[in-house]
Amino acid sequence: MISKIDKNSVRKARHDRSRRHIAGTTERPRLNVYRSLKHIYAQVIDDGVGHTLASASTLDPELKAKLEGKNKKEAATIIGEAVAARALEKGIQKVVFDRGGYLYTGRVAEVAAGARKGGLDF
Repeated sequence: MISKIDKNSVRKARHDRSRRHIAGTTERPRLNVYRSLKHIYAQVIDDGVGHTLASASTLDPELKAKLEGKNKKEAATIIGEAVAARALEKGIQKVVFDRGGYLYTGRVAEVAAGARKGGLDF
């Protein structure tokens, strides 16, 4: 009998390997992306103190109107722009992008493109 590979555990291992080299500081926090089947989440995190400085997701009530009728890739771009706007309000302009163990394609790349379009530098 062939056992099925748990893709999430493989992703977590990939994320742990990349996190050895990626860390958010106060001057340059980490922009983390989490992707579920229906939703996408983005957070700007200062790993020095362990605080989330800004966040956005497809579950945010104030973004629901913008996301109405959009597909998941278009929603990811909007989330990237929203997290960039919230980070810029707090004075954060430069971040380190953490793809969360996901491949840099599809919705993850759209979040990055939206964040760059919103004014974040990485």
